[in-house]
Amino acid sequence: MSKKSRSRGGGGAGAAAGDDHEDLARPPPLQAVLLADSFTLKFRPITLERPKVLLPLVHMPMIEYTLTWLESAGVDEAFVFCCAHSHQVKEYLEKSGWAEKAGAGSMAVTAVESHDAISAGDALRVIYERGVIHGDFILISGDTISNMSLKDALQEHMDRKKKDPLAVMTMIIKHSKPSILTHQTRLGNDEIVMAIDPETKELLYYEDRADNSHLYVTIDKDILTNNPSLQLHNDMEDCYIDICSPEVLSLFTDNFDYQHLRRHFVKGLLVDDIMGYKIYTHELRSGYAARIDNFRSYDTVSKDVIQRWTYPMVPDVISSRDCSESRLHRQGIYKASDVTLSHSAQIGANSVVGSGTSIGDHCKVLNSVIGEGCKIGKNVLINGSYIWDNVIIEDGCKVSNSLVCGGVHLKAGAIVEPGCVLSFNVEVGKNVGVPAHSKVSLLPQPSNEDSDEELEYADTNSGVTESPPFSSMRSNGDQATVPSEDESGTFEIGTCGVVGYIWTSGDTGILEEWRQSIAPIPKEKLEELQHAVSEDDGSEDESNNPTQPDKDDSSDIAVEDDDPFSKFEKEVEETFQRALGGGVNQDNLILEINGLRLAYSLQHADCAGAVFYSVMKSALVAAQSTNDTLLKTTAEALGKWKDLLRNYTKTVDEEMEILLKFEEMCQETTKEFSPLFSKILPFLYDTEVVSEDAIMRWAEEKEHADESDKVFVKQSEAFIQWLKEAEEEDDEEEE
Repeated sequence: MSKKSRSRGGGGAGAAAGDDHEDLARPPPLQAVLLADSFTLKFRPITLERPKVLLPLVHMPMIEYTLTWLESAGVDEAFVFCCAHSHQVKEYLEKSGWAEKAGAGSMAVTAVESHDAISAGDALRVIYERGVIHGDFILISGDTISNMSLKDALQEHMDRKKKDPLAVMTMIIKHSKPSILTHQTRLGNDEIVMAIDPETKELLYYEDRADNSHLYVTIDKDILTNNPSLQLHNDMEDCYIDICSPEVLSLFTDNFDYQHLRRHFVKGLLVDDIMGYKIYTHELRSGYAARIDNFRSYDTVSKDVIQRWTYPMVPDVISSRDCSESRLHRQGIYKASDVTLSHSAQIGANSVVGSGTSIGDHCKVLNSVIGEGCKIGKNVLINGSYIWDNVIIEDGCKVSNSLVCGGVHLKAGAIVEPGCVLSFNVEVGKNVGVPAHSKVSLLPQPSNEDSDEELEYADTNSGVTESPPFSSMRSNGDQATVPSEDESGTFEIGTCGVVGYIWTSGDTGILEEWRQSIAPIPKEKLEELQHAVSEDDGSEDESNNPTQPDKDDSSDIAVEDDDPFSKFEKEVEETFQRALGGGVNQDNLILEINGLRLAYSLQHADCAGAVFYSVMKSALVAAQSTNDTLLKTTAEALGKWKDLLRNYTKTVDEEMEILLKFEEMCQETTKEFSPLFSKILPFLYDTEVVSEDAIMRWAEEKEHADESDKVFVKQSEAFIQWLKEAEEEDDEEEE
């Protein structure tokens, strides 16, 4: 019975009593607050013209993924807070149909607009003042992609509140160990250090700006004294999905110092002994959740979407009204039905091509996303890049690991080096090279960019810096270009016709641009970082011991730790996933794995099993269901990564590690491979990952083992016998 029919009355006392009982039995609607402002400057200059949540992620605005997930997770009402470019956000909600939804089974979406908020804290204070939240709610930003189930986390939060009304927030976290070389996660964020009670999952300590140069953290003695057992993590990632009690909004209203959700609010509650409010964590063990916080995470999450880690949030399943449907082809290639593709053009694996796009002769598109209505000429190479809608790329251009916004025009022979961001409608002239990590916009750079907490306003009234033109650029003929200024004040480079401003990189300079860039980390930087890790590994200085808490004889502290090899294996798998997504090339992958080995003081042979596990796991994920499909994806994975595996199988002992690891996987972690062991073993032999000597030695060592340990040797008897006969024939020929 609807609320409208209940309000009419006239049903008598009995009917009214029944309605009241029904109201009590029905749970309150689940609400969500979605922040459509990021309150940072990391996506400038693009966000001067378009809000971040409306930037396309594999052809769909980021906010579309977030709203779709909230609806699928059972949210009844979502309030979208918008400030910068609010008219664009509201227009999108109306045009896409979200603002119209209010029927049974659908989520009601309401825009909450303010032009005064300059932080997440201000946004939540506005939400409180509007009085729209009536119970526990989900707090999320509109740049978060997830397919997780909220059921368990919500139930934990509700059960906890019944026992302890001071439990006001549950943060969703997931395992994601940062690189030992860069101290960053695969999303480009700096590692976070958390202390968590292993029993209650209460968050005791949170630091997202740890000083990695000293390799330790300082924890207050009171935390250690009051918690006899805690887990200290730097292997967790904050998903920025929070389940909040209504008290959270009033806390922001009571304390205007709370601006940033984590650095102010979370840290503030953790050190506040007077109020006693508590924050808890829920570790995500299945499903996907990630926030697009910078250009590197934009690249990483895009690749995760293409590789279907976010299913059903994938191009051929979910689409907005503005996006035409894409069809999935082999090797993770998505194409709209009306794409015009030359017979000599090559579309590589993990690529997406949008509706109405034409691609000319002898073009190569590798690990890239091409938007709708693009015109790409002949002999163009696009690698690891994101080309948005209505871009024109003329003959002979090259774009590497860069982001090219809508309406950009690259004239013949232009080269865009790795890490570049070309904002809307920028033109790059004939044979002009755009230097690596350049950010280019038709809008000049505002002068007030010293704060990372500042709101992204398109109509900012702040002063304008003297943004340098492309004076550092050269044409492909190595002839220096001379900038000139047109009547509008926009710089143009001589006869090359490049129009736009090149933005400066702030205090960190171009040398630190690799940290959050779409481009892979340069090999030279990885070698430098690995050298630093090697030096630290050889030092006996106690200060090099990471995350070592202050010791206090009066407190009995047990800091729990996992098996080092298990941690190493997980990190290798995460590093391999970045390479699988195109974010790390094979040489750099080897450098990162070697850095991890040094950090954990392991042997070269230990890498063989860990790398093999990662390769096989990728084949298992790529397969859909049948054994034939799994066998096919395994053969493809071994063929693709055979050189990487060979790098860690230089000796028979290391080859034996591969076979033993494969046995372990078939028996324990990935039993799907068990019936295929005897069919995959020949692939390992043919690709020279394991040699005949290793296989024969493995079989000999199993001769006196228990029957339970001979399962896979017996399964492979025919192949082993074939090897023996081939060896005997070779011996006879030699005689």
